[in-house]
Amino acid sequence: MSTVTLSLEEALGLAEAALVKAGVAPANARATATALVAAEVDGQAGHGLSRVPSYALHARVGKVDGTAVPTVSTAGEAGLRIDAGHGFAYPAVDLAIEGLVGLAAKTGIAAAAIHRSHHFGQAGRHVERLAEHGLVGLAFANTPAAMALPGGRRSLMGTNPIAFAAPMPGRAPLVIDMALSVAARGKIMAASKAGKPIPEGWALDADGNPTTDAKAALGGSLLPIGGAKGAALALMIEVICAALVGGNFGWNASGFFDGDGGPPDLGQLLIVLDPGRFGSGGYVGHMAQMLLTVEGQAPARLPGDRRLALRAKAAANGVTIPAALHAEIMALA
Repeated sequence: MSTVTLSLEEALGLAEAALVKAGVAPANARATATALVAAEVDGQAGHGLSRVPSYALHARVGKVDGTAVPTVSTAGEAGLRIDAGHGFAYPAVDLAIEGLVGLAAKTGIAAAAIHRSHHFGQAGRHVERLAEHGLVGLAFANTPAAMALPGGRRSLMGTNPIAFAAPMPGRAPLVIDMALSVAARGKIMAASKAGKPIPEGWALDADGNPTTDAKAALGGSLLPIGGAKGAALALMIEVICAALVGGNFGWNASGFFDGDGGPPDLGQLLIVLDPGRFGSGGYVGHMAQMLLTVEGQAPARLPGDRRLALRAKAAANGVTIPAALHAEIMALA
């Protein structure tokens, strides 16, 4: 496969230019492009530059409002409610992080609920930013329907990511980031385009039967991690992000990969805790003990540590993307 390597500055500028050309306000384009390049750097290509064409399409057809300015209101003494205005999620996330850092300093625990939102992207990076401020962070997001309940045939729930980050003494934060499907829908789409099969255990066809046919899988549903337990977690996030926060349930949300339908109108919730307010001051010592214990079990490593090596590599060498994707973004820009 032919590839193109871009410096981080080139990647950011290219993504930003493509979004602005599609009608996205410059500030929103910069926030969104920054998040996409960060995901690309961390090896999360499914949340990286591959999203630029669909994001630009959404902006052109009005599925996302590229000029929306998120607004914030209080939700009790320790809560924020953020209206993304059917715009991109990243400016709303930036507003949430800024507000949560200030609020947690006063209350010790705080939450920000984002509604009328779009694709949440690399959830782990959002909570990592909170951990860089010394806070333990949790994030929940629902997505358009992709998984059926056990025994069901119709996709109801999204892949619904969960992310967690915690500050670590003397090193980058611990980050745990996972979708609740066995495989990302983007990987199945890539296999379909390439005419390749998918591994058994990834998906069901439209009749509810296991399939290795990528096209049949796209017309069916993804399988949750851990079977019924993963499905239950995905349902929990639907409750949090739709019923609680005020977004669409996954089965009512329009898809991320085409221009059909109106705004997906999804919800996200960020929660932070100040370690200094809990645990009688023993947080740093406990985390140092955990780090030493894990290091003593090499080659075992902490979840998310692969991103640190990839960041160092990208800082030195840039990011490499398929030439076809590069050409597509160049045409948009």
